[in-house]
Amino acid sequence: MEWSGEEIAVVVLAVLGAAGVFNPRQVPAAPWRIEVVLELKTDMGEDGKMTYAIEVCELVKTYPGKIRALDGFTLAVKPGIIFGLLGPNGAGKSTAIRILNTLSRPDSGTALVDGMDVTRKPGAVRARIGCVPQKSGVDPEATGRENLELQGRLHGLRGRELAARVDELLERFSLAQSANRLARTFSGGMQRKLDVALGLVHRPHVLFLDEPTTGLDPEARAAMWDDIAKLAGEDGITVLLTTHYLEEADRLSACVAIMDRGRVVAEGTPERLKSELRGDAIQIELMRAAQDGVVRAALERLDGVSEVAVEGRALRARADHGATAVPPILAALELAGVPVAAVRVARPTLDDVYLRHAGRTFAQAELGGSR
Repeated sequence: MEWSGEEIAVVVLAVLGAAGVFNPRQVPAAPWRIEVVLELKTDMGEDGKMTYAIEVCELVKTYPGKIRALDGFTLAVKPGIIFGLLGPNGAGKSTAIRILNTLSRPDSGTALVDGMDVTRKPGAVRARIGCVPQKSGVDPEATGRENLELQGRLHGLRGRELAARVDELLERFSLAQSANRLARTFSGGMQRKLDVALGLVHRPHVLFLDEPTTGLDPEARAAMWDDIAKLAGEDGITVLLTTHYLEEADRLSACVAIMDRGRVVAEGTPERLKSELRGDAIQIELMRAAQDGVVRAALERLDGVSEVAVEGRALRARADHGATAVPPILAALELAGVPVAAVRVARPTLDDVYLRHAGRTFAQAELGGSR
C-alpha cells in the first residue's frame, strides 16, 4: 500500500498533535489538498532557543556631564505577561523606555523588541509597539471618538476597519456613552482609559505603560488595574509596566525587575523575591531622628535581628520571629536613649526587597533626579 505525501503529512501532524506539540487545525481547500495551521505552544524559536518579547543586553547610556543613566542594563521579558519595571527617580527607567521605544539610541549594548533590533529596524519596532506615556497624549479639544479615529488613521486604518476598532475600544473601556463628548470634559480616570485605548488602536504586540495610574483616585486606580490585567490575560499582549507604586507592581506583574543606578539589581516574581527575605519586617517610628551607628550598636547584640537601617525617624530591621523580637528591640533602644513612637511588624514587601539589594529604601532613593 502506497501513501501519498498529503496522507503521510496528515498522520504525522495527528501524532504530534496528540503528543501536545501543537494544535492542528485542518482547513479543507480542495480535493487532495489540506492546509494545516499550526499553533505553537512553546516559547522556543526555530533555533531551539527561548524567544522573548523584549530582550536587552548590557545597555549603556551616558548624558553630558558624565551622567550614566544606564550602566549595563540587561533584561529579558517573556511574551504575553505583565512585567513590572520598578525604580525610583534617577534609576534609569525613563532612559530605558525611550531606547526601547526607538526615541533614543544607546551608547553600547543591544535591545530587541518583538525580535526586532531597536537601532537597526526602528520602523518595524514602532509598528509592533504601543506606548502610553505618563503625560497624557489625548487631544482635549477632540471627542473621545475623534481621538481614536485620528490615532487609527496614523496607523493606516481606514473605513469599516477603523470604525469597528474604535467602537470596540470605546466599549471595552466603558467610554461608549461618552464617546462624543470633548475629552476635556472627561474625568481623570476616563482620560487615562482613553490614553490606553490610543495605545491599542493598531493591535500592538508589546505595550509600554509608563506610570499609568499616577494622579488617579483609589477607585479609578482599581478600575485601571482591572483593565491592565486583561491586556495580558485575555489579549496575550506583552505589557512593560513602569511604576513607582510598589503595591501596583506586586498586584499586576507576573515578574518584576528592580532598577537602581542604571542597572537591574533584582529580578523575579514578586513572591519569589519576597520569599528570599527570611522572617518579618520590623518598622519602627522614632520620636526623633537618630544616628544609624547608635541604633546599630544598640541592636547588633540581639539574636535573630539583622539588616538594621535608619532613615531619619524611620528604623527598619528584619527578625526571624517579629512578634517575639519586638520587646528586646524596644528595651535595647530605650537603654541606648532612643525613644520610640510606634512599632509595626509586617511580612516582606517589595520595598524590603529594594532595601536588601540597593542598600536604601525606595522612598530614600526617590530623592534623586529622574533619568
